[in-house]
Amino acid sequence: MSRKLFTFKGGVHPPEHKAESNSQPVHAAPLPEKLVIPLRQHIGNPARPVVSVGDHVKKGQMIGEADGYISTAVHASSSGIVTAIDLQPVPHISGLPDLCVTIDTDGRDEWIEHAPLDYQAMEPAELRMRLRDLGLAGLGGAVFPSAVKLDPGAAHHCPTLIINGGECEPWITCDDVLMRTHADDILQGVAIMRHLLGSTEILIGIEDNKPEAIAAMRAAAAKMAFAVEVVTVPARYPGGGAKQMIQVLTGKEVPSGKLSTDIGIQVFNVGTAHALARAVHHGEPLISRLVTVTGHVQQPQNVEVLIGTPMHTLITLAGERDGTTGVLMGGPMMGVPMPDLDVPVVKATNCILVKSAELFPPLPRALPCIRCTRCADACPAELQPQELFRFAKAGDFGRAQEYHLFDCIECGCCSYVCPSHIPLVDFYRYAKSEIWAREKDKRASDIARERHEFRLFRQEREKKEKAEKLAAKAQAAR
Repeated sequence: MSRKLFTFKGGVHPPEHKAESNSQPVHAAPLPEKLVIPLRQHIGNPARPVVSVGDHVKKGQMIGEADGYISTAVHASSSGIVTAIDLQPVPHISGLPDLCVTIDTDGRDEWIEHAPLDYQAMEPAELRMRLRDLGLAGLGGAVFPSAVKLDPGAAHHCPTLIINGGECEPWITCDDVLMRTHADDILQGVAIMRHLLGSTEILIGIEDNKPEAIAAMRAAAAKMAFAVEVVTVPARYPGGGAKQMIQVLTGKEVPSGKLSTDIGIQVFNVGTAHALARAVHHGEPLISRLVTVTGHVQQPQNVEVLIGTPMHTLITLAGERDGTTGVLMGGPMMGVPMPDLDVPVVKATNCILVKSAELFPPLPRALPCIRCTRCADACPAELQPQELFRFAKAGDFGRAQEYHLFDCIECGCCSYVCPSHIPLVDFYRYAKSEIWAREKDKRASDIARERHEFRLFRQEREKKEKAEKLAAKAQAAR
């Protein structure tokens, strides 16, 4: 009997543009002469460098150690000499540089010694720390440290494990191709997740526009010793979002301000499951990933890429064309414009989308909001985008928070349907960044005030103690 599916509110159906890249065989990108590896490739604290300029490193060697619980390690993607540890341009929406380790590769691609982990014989906490040291982070976009997500917490189990193969964003096909070609490895990774989380229900959600991936995953699931249900879900953007996938498969909604684990569900991307299997069964840290290179190139394709490879290397590999108007990391709905093409591929890089005026015509000039509420109809988070826009534009960030600004997943559905061509998501990002900056300033101010108050308290105490000593001395003299 097929599983009953549910729906989520809103969503859109943009042109998919999947066929351009998902029919080509996977290639390995060439080894670049230089790798630039950022130490911040995950949510949480950036990794701390543990190498120095002039060091010779091998492929898979740790070059940055995890700094705290919500952090993960960073590794050399190939062998060579560390030539710099400094600020370099990175693929981030801020456009700001970040601390990176630069390696001039030696061409030998020489591995460190590495071996499989006997995960079933290890204590769960020890295994999670090993995964943290192997650099595991979510490859679905959020790049949250996997060791943290694989901790079921005080409950000691998470009943439902969802593997997300939705890949709803237009143009991107790396997950589709990964499921077609490495389904068995993905399921091996799922087995490790199940072991750590104690899950009893395993669901794999894949959109119905990926029939080859669905067939491959079902064939792999049939070989497993535990029950795995591969579920075909309707293709609708942003159905591949974690909250939307949960809602479609289970009918449950993640409450505002809560995590999916609060309702007994954990979600991982198929790429994360594959990387987990490579880490445990081969001892390989996360130093490469599958990337879709598509858009205004001669041969759109999916490429296995070493982390730290310059993006222009991949565009050249796919066949650069005249008339490029920009490059996005990600898809057209949630992608981030790249400041230049020297920025490196990172763990979050699922797609390099080359733009042209023909494929992506410039948007008309933004007009005033006409209060048509199309954005509210399209919003999958059931927000009021027109109100959030009004508050963000006016700088009324308190009201924006009252309207659940931080429940916005920045999917771009509102901007897509807006007849006035207002870049709504840009306003929400601006409002969020301002709130974060003000909270940071407030924390710094609170700490400074506490220090000042403690200093005054200490001075008063010292005065009092000094006065008491003088009084006692005078009394003794009398």
